[in-house]
Amino acid sequence: MTASAPAPTTPLAAPQIGFGQVRHTRLAPVRNAFVYGNYFLMLPMRSLQAQGNNSKHSALARNRFAPLSFYDTDHGDGRGPEQGGALAWLDALLAAEGIGTVQDSTHSDPADGEVWLHCYPRVLGHTFKPVSFWYCHRKDGRLRAIVVEVNNTFGERHCYLLDTPQFGVELRANKVFHVSPFVPVEGGYRFRFMFTPDRSHTVARIDFDDANGPLIETSVSGQLEPLTPHSVRRALWRYPAMTLGVVLRIHWQAFKLLCKKTPFFGKPLPPTTFTTR
Repeated sequence: MTASAPAPTTPLAAPQIGFGQVRHTRLAPVRNAFVYGNYFLMLPMRSLQAQGNNSKHSALARNRFAPLSFYDTDHGDGRGPEQGGALAWLDALLAAEGIGTVQDSTHSDPADGEVWLHCYPRVLGHTFKPVSFWYCHRKDGRLRAIVVEVNNTFGERHCYLLDTPQFGVELRANKVFHVSPFVPVEGGYRFRFMFTPDRSHTVARIDFDDANGPLIETSVSGQLEPLTPHSVRRALWRYPAMTLGVVLRIHWQAFKLLCKKTPFFGKPLPPTTFTTR
């Protein structure tokens, strides 16, 4: 796989689904590793907004119940479609952080192109999204920013904003948000995002370092294809209860770490700001 940016998208790009794996390896003080198969959505949010109710992508059940669906309220500050949905929240976040989505006297280099959202769907009305990635592009297709949206099992959410990133280049952010009781809120993340030149395969890597060096290595990868009724049926057939599986696997891995006597850290107060750069 080459670490290249996706080609510039057309004004009305089509939703995609990815079939792949989640890999997680803990390196210390005890080793613990797992690999799970899964699937995810890759949604062109500006194209979907432009299409509105005239969208031809009938395979995407948006803001309505279906075996596999996407709800805007599952992201950001929970805005529904009547408030502009998750994209309106993202645009507000980018504006507040000085990036913006329209070129003007204040924003000379805005994220005014397509926004691709890599996220888990709702399955049978239920969802848990440990992490979602918002790839924010310039109008010419070049990457402008990435927003890493993180949820924990306490119902809390935090975002890491990666400004002027490049595909294939390591990006860093300090860890400020509680995710696991087996990892302290200290140290930092190393991110690396990659697409093949034809945009058929993606890898998102999130590694964590504490004061002693590398501690956790994580990646989410998958082969991308159009979201169609057939690919939706295939996803549901392969992983009929994916949301439940994600939650159960989190608790199963936590139980294994307890049995290995991994150090346990209490939950601190959440950060005072919603976004970290």
